[in-house]
Amino acid sequence: MKNYFFFFLLSFCGIVSAQYVDRSFFKAGFHAATTVGDASDFANLGLGLDLYQHWGVSRKIDLGVTTGIQYFFGLDSTDDVGPVSVTIRGEDTIYVPAAALFRLYPTRTVNLGADVGYAFGLNDFSDDGFYYRPTLSINLSDTTALNFSYTGINNDNFTWSTIAAGVLFLF
Repeated sequence: MKNYFFFFLLSFCGIVSAQYVDRSFFKAGFHAATTVGDASDFANLGLGLDLYQHWGVSRKIDLGVTTGIQYFFGLDSTDDVGPVSVTIRGEDTIYVPAAALFRLYPTRTVNLGADVGYAFGLNDFSDDGFYYRPTLSINLSDTTALNFSYTGINNDNFTWSTIAAGVLFLF
């Protein structure tokens, strides 16, 4: 009986260690975004910096953390007050997300995933909220990838939504 237990213990350890992948890496990049939905009333274009730390938990799955900054340029509005037109400068919107990430690698060059966490608004106009960002990345080389994503930031009564495309670099 001892021999069987020892055999099963060694087999289990072998299977578990065969699944472990020593693959941790850091990615950084930038993106350009356009607002959609309700957010397009306040801004139309934005730029962002993305920072990611990945840890491989298997050959096909990564977990990690992400942060960065998203800056959106406010839209100006023009109102007619009698015979005079008045232009009101739109307020810029800034968010800093703090999130966990999940990535699935169906092929060597493509990964699908999502970032889920909380986004902090850095100015009076942008409210903090629940942050989610589904992503699709396509590797161009071992160190460079194209990244496409949708971002949603939900607070009490408003959703800030964007569609973004960017470049990531592996370090």
